[in-house]
Amino acid sequence: MTAPATENSANCFVLSSNSLLAHLAPLEAVLFDVDGTLCDSDPLHHQAFQVMLQEIGYNNGVPITEDFFIQNIAGKHNDDIAKFLFPDDFERGLKFTDEKEAMFRKLASEQLTPIKGLLKLTKWIEDHGLKRAAVTNAPRENAELMIAKLGLTNFFQALIIGGECEHAKPHPAPYLKGLEALKVSKDHTFICEDSVSGIRAGVAAGMPVIGLTTRNPPHLLMEAKPALLIQDYEDPKLWEALQELEKMGLSA
Repeated sequence: MTAPATENSANCFVLSSNSLLAHLAPLEAVLFDVDGTLCDSDPLHHQAFQVMLQEIGYNNGVPITEDFFIQNIAGKHNDDIAKFLFPDDFERGLKFTDEKEAMFRKLASEQLTPIKGLLKLTKWIEDHGLKRAAVTNAPRENAELMIAKLGLTNFFQALIIGGECEHAKPHPAPYLKGLEALKVSKDHTFICEDSVSGIRAGVAAGMPVIGLTTRNPPHLLMEAKPALLIQDYEDPKLWEALQELEKMGLSA
């Protein structure tokens, strides 16, 4: 019997966690965002933006806050960030974001750590023979560095870069390209995401999205309509849903 729907704090109705993924059986694949989903990288991005914007006197030299970063930068493609930060000089904005990414890579190479429980989930995925892809708005150089630092280079069977698609997130194109690369159905795939932009992209692509409250406020994430919010990959709500999926016959 399907468990009843429950009302969450954002006044949205979602299925209780133990029935969340059951309709996906037989499960074929899991798609992951990278920044904030595989690793808690947003503080490093915030630090890089904060230092570099202060150096050029942005906001009269006052450092940008975490709230500013979350509202205007986190999860967005660099083209959109460049337009927002430098509305009158897009080319300068693109040069700035390129330099910021170089600073981020230096920080990430020294400080990057996985989201709690990530390796437990990736082992579960491997043990069940599921396909998997990383789908990100990050530049390819960033994504490859983060995935390598986390020891997941051989885990992912495809890496989809939003900037290399016709449209980046929040457009569904990157996630649809991920399905195509793995040759799987949206009806048998779920997504892990941490940003409003990414959740919107996954929902628009027709898949349930498990949202992580890594750094973004739950009430903002709920506006994008994730199927479930979890704190990290050790959250009991996630494993209740996966166990129910196993009962329904996880794989073909």
